[in-house]
Amino acid sequence: MSQLTKTITQPIPNVTFEKPSVEDGAAMWELVNNSTLDLNSSYKYIMFCEFFSDTCVVAKENDKLVGFVTAFIPPTKPDVIFVWQIGVDASQRGKGLASHLLQELIIREGCQNINYLEATVTPSNQASQSLFRRLGRDLNTDCEVLECFSEDLFPGDDHEAELTFRIGPFNRDK
Repeated sequence: MSQLTKTITQPIPNVTFEKPSVEDGAAMWELVNNSTLDLNSSYKYIMFCEFFSDTCVVAKENDKLVGFVTAFIPPTKPDVIFVWQIGVDASQRGKGLASHLLQELIIREGCQNINYLEATVTPSNQASQSLFRRLGRDLNTDCEVLECFSEDLFPGDDHEAELTFRIGPFNRDK
């Protein structure tokens, strides 16, 4: 058993983790629409379920979608999984579901050659910053924070800069 497999903590009762299907896209969109997360088009969620299902995870409780992570492997960084978005239903907050989703993601077959997880986070998003720092601690690896996109790159006056959180390298020793 690899170090990564050992790190997954206690299961969350009645919650299962699986590869998304295109039918999950609408539920992902609804979850985000009912939250404070940045809402993407419904097409984005369906597209991720279809074309990036090996690098995405959905969490379901009694067949109802209660969380997800959308991610992909950037073509120029084949050893990186880039997390686009994590959504957790209000009913699941405080249960560690986001951490479980990330850990499930990096042990998936589609991520077996991944050594790093990256995500961009705004400076004011303390919850996401804590999540990614905790992942680094849980996996006993580094969490580096780098400048990514400055706020002047975004149109309008309402978008903060984006910082890259880079977690890894992962210990995949058997």
